[in-house]
Amino acid sequence: MRIQRKLLAQGLLAVLIAGAVAAATNPAAAQETEAATPPKLSWSFAGPFGTYDQAQLQRGLKIYHDVCSSCHSLSLVTFRNLADPGGPGYSPAQAAAFAAQYKLTAADHFPAPNEAVLSAFPAKPPDMSVLAKARGYKRGFPGFVFDFFTQYQEQGPDYIAALLKGYENPPAGVTVPTGTFYNKYFPSHNIAMPQPLSAGQIMYEDGTQPTLENYSQDIAAFLMWAAEPKLVQRKRIGFQVMIYLIVLAGLLYLTKKKVWRAVEKPA
Repeated sequence: MRIQRKLLAQGLLAVLIAGAVAAATNPAAAQETEAATPPKLSWSFAGPFGTYDQAQLQRGLKIYHDVCSSCHSLSLVTFRNLADPGGPGYSPAQAAAFAAQYKLTAADHFPAPNEAVLSAFPAKPPDMSVLAKARGYKRGFPGFVFDFFTQYQEQGPDYIAALLKGYENPPAGVTVPTGTFYNKYFPSHNIAMPQPLSAGQIMYEDGTQPTLENYSQDIAAFLMWAAEPKLVQRKRIGFQVMIYLIVLAGLLYLTKKKVWRAVEKPA
């Protein structure tokens, strides 16, 4: 047993040394595989009492409609969801008017992109329904420990917003494969999607500045709502449950005190 442990320890040590030597002899290759860490942004839906910003969700929906929907589906979201409480704040009539822009079948789900458009891509673009919950990045230690206490759950929106702003020219000595684009926040940095948004591309009706910063945060917030449309209700019910448990704990304590009041304590 001791010999096996010794051999295992020696093998692990050899792997670590080999990795360190490889990184030292080729630092550019080591850095190339590490994506930059997305910055933490301020979101209205963050924290235990957070709610969606209706105006931001409406702007994000506009970006999806004008830009993203040509390639990405939103198959788990229905047009009637636009009028649900805690969402973009549309009335049923407004949701129906928005749906009238599409040719719908019996269901009122957001329609899939044109197959002729999708056939031009080497791989099918991902569905955006749960993208904000499926994407993220490693927080590492001690970040994930603090996240437990701060209830930080916005890795997905932070990653999406950063990705949309992360397109840039590759560093010196880095070659981008044909058909891909360099993005400092994307794992391996080589992403098949060309930069979809640029400043001034879409004009907002509410007067919000048409900047890439606003575009990226608005679509990220909308995708967060698409992935978790019941977030506001979940947080409200969770708060009510916590209040109930606190009151129940107090009542149980008082009941215990009353029941055992007449019992003499041992000498």
